[in-house]
Amino acid sequence: MAEVTSEPPFVDEHTTVVDAGAEDVWLALAERLDRSFGGAGAQRYARAVGCAEWAPSGPRPLATGSTIVGFRVVAAEPGSWLMLAGRHRYSDYTLTFRLDDAGGGRTRLRAETRAAFPGVLGRTYRLLVIGSRGHVVGLRRLLAATRRRAEQHAGLAGGPTAQID
Repeated sequence: MAEVTSEPPFVDEHTTVVDAGAEDVWLALAERLDRSFGGAGAQRYARAVGCAEWAPSGPRPLATGSTIVGFRVVAAEPGSWLMLAGRHRYSDYTLTFRLDDAGGGRTRLRAETRAAFPGVLGRTYRLLVIGSRGHVVGLRRLLAATRRRAEQHAGLAGGPTAQID
């Protein structure tokens, strides 16, 4: 795994176990990221806060150099991990997804958030996004939707569902 030289401070990590192999989870994750961050509302928000990445671009499925609204892919190893980074007026941030073998044909999907919120406006933004738990709710929804899609793709819909930590 490539190292990022200057990662922002740790914010949180969330995990779910998916009843599907890593390749199915990888494809579902890339699809969900595009859908979750691809709408006109997300683009308006990204422009309003000053994100450089306010429109999707680059290869699909996601690869190093691709962008989704608010993020650029700084590193990608299909079926293993994906690191997204972004920056706007109030924050510098990374979102790293790791896919680990959970045994029995299952995959553990982890999402780690790191972010810096410089200055008074940054601290206020942190309070609005992190303090309100909006970030937690959004990330848990993303993981749950990824899990459902991967399990459908793998033909395992209707099997046991895992709790998101």
